[in-house]
Amino acid sequence: MDRETRVFAESHFRSLRGRLPSRVCPTPDRVDFIENPDSFSYADFFKGYLLPNLPCVFSSAFTEGWGSRKHWVTPSGKPDFDYLLQNYGDVVVPVANCGVQEYNSNPKEHMPLRDYISYWKEFIQGHYSSPRGCLYLKDWHLCRSPFHADIFRSFSWSVNICGRKKWFLFPPGQEEALRDCHGGLPYDVTAPAFLESRPHPGLNHCSPPLEVMQEAGEMVFVPSGWHHQVHNMEDTISINHNWVNGCNLANMWHFLQQELCAVQREVGEWKDTMPDWHHHCQVIMRSCSGINFKEFYHFLKVIAERRLLLAKEIGPGEVEYGEGSGLGPQQTIFDISRIAEVLASVVVNPDFQKVDTSMLSPQPEDLLQQLEEVMASMEPL
Repeated sequence: MDRETRVFAESHFRSLRGRLPSRVCPTPDRVDFIENPDSFSYADFFKGYLLPNLPCVFSSAFTEGWGSRKHWVTPSGKPDFDYLLQNYGDVVVPVANCGVQEYNSNPKEHMPLRDYISYWKEFIQGHYSSPRGCLYLKDWHLCRSPFHADIFRSFSWSVNICGRKKWFLFPPGQEEALRDCHGGLPYDVTAPAFLESRPHPGLNHCSPPLEVMQEAGEMVFVPSGWHHQVHNMEDTISINHNWVNGCNLANMWHFLQQELCAVQREVGEWKDTMPDWHHHCQVIMRSCSGINFKEFYHFLKVIAERRLLLAKEIGPGEVEYGEGSGLGPQQTIFDISRIAEVLASVVVNPDFQKVDTSMLSPQPEDLLQQLEEVMASMEPL
């Protein structure tokens, strides 16, 4: 990030005045396709898609040098089962049964990759049919790679190593029109039973989703809060990564507050009779979302402390000329400002104030003060 981009980003967030960035941009009528890596910079991506929270597709030229595209795929463009078996055959992977619906998801089992590939081969030989149903290897966190998954209202990108996918993308807020009378989201937005049914009162007010056909090697950027449904059109392997940065950190905090409110509504009748009701709400929220308010503070603290260390190393020359392929000074300054804004909201949140923070180090107020002091010292930069 250069200084001009940072100033542009800070001006963008000031103009929001506390609104979520995912809720203010007009919905595009198409998804942009980015063709050439040589004519598209990080600043272009940051200003054109990260800040306004808009999707885009990167061409296969961006992933041309990836080892997985060379080793995991046969010359004919199909999954290289032999290579995968040799290198990962004993790894236990999660597999979803797409033929069985549990609420709006699928039940999962775990099996060695070699067993799943054996099933996959039989599925292909059976003309894409099997008595076992359609089993889908999903959410495999490959520990030997730098990729890992996060949750919440994160950004994500998805790269097709081979195969084709069809995407249906719904802008933030559009999912509300898809909910049924019980508040549930549909299992399949393309199913005739959904399109013709009446339990979804807002369906008539729902705009058609943006559609993308993703080819081999292409990368789809999915912004924060965009609900989506994806169909594999042929044998497909993809690598996906979710992440949070300064652009959507506030979205993540907002999401957690919504989750806690939902829990509090569900157990509200026991508020006056249940000892430590607020603590139990945090426990329930963690079981549903994977994190509670105290852990969110720890998440902020880890990022903040790393950025504060980087800030100490920034000299005048580095601010002007130190931008490279890594995390540069201007990005560090931007991140510190975004963390400080979110942490300031956390500290004054009434539900967070009911959390026992006595064992936290540093205390949230002290960390916020550190961030604000660093921001003040960097203001001339």
